[in-house]
Amino acid sequence: MGDGKNARNEEFQSFVAGRWPRLMRTAFLLTGEQHAAEDLVQSTLERVYVAWRKVGAADDPEAYVRRVMLNLHARKHRRRLKEFLAPKDDSGLVHEVADTGDRIAQADDRGALLKALAQLPVRQREAVVLRYWEDLTETQAAEAMGCSVGTVKSNAAKGIAKLRAIPGLAETVTHGGRK
Repeated sequence: MGDGKNARNEEFQSFVAGRWPRLMRTAFLLTGEQHAAEDLVQSTLERVYVAWRKVGAADDPEAYVRRVMLNLHARKHRRRLKEFLAPKDDSGLVHEVADTGDRIAQADDRGALLKALAQLPVRQREAVVLRYWEDLTETQAAEAMGCSVGTVKSNAAKGIAKLRAIPGLAETVTHGGRK
C-alpha cells in the first residue's frame, strides 16, 4: 500500500518540477507580484496534492491545475484584495526570468506592460494571459476560465484593444501569430 502512495508522491513531485516555471509565470502575470505569485502557486499545489489521484488520472492534469489556479485567483479578487503588478520598490525581489521567445521578454518596457496589464479587469487579464502568454487555444482558455469560447474571444479582444490604446504599447501588443 505504501508503494502506491510513494508512486503518487513521485508522480506529483515530477509534475511540479516539470511545470514550476510555467505555473510561476502564469501566477506572476495574474497577480503581478513575485511573492503573491509564489503564494498562489503554493495554494494551488496544496489543493492539487490532496486530489492528486484524481488530477493525475485526468486527461490533461496541467489544465486541471491551471483551472484550480484561476479559481483561487478569482476567489481572492472577489474578496477585493489589492493586487500590484508594478511594485514601487522591487529591488529586493527575485525577478522572473522569461523563457526565450516569450512575448514578455520581447517587450521594450516590461514595467509599462505589466502596469497596463494590471489595469485590465480580471477576466480580460486572464484571457490575455492564457491566450497570448500561455499560448492556449480559445477552447483551452475557455475550459481554464470556466466560460464559453465566445467569452474568451470577447475578453481577449477587449483586453488587447485596451493595451493597444496605451501610448507606447501598441507595437508590443500584437495579434501576430494567432491561429
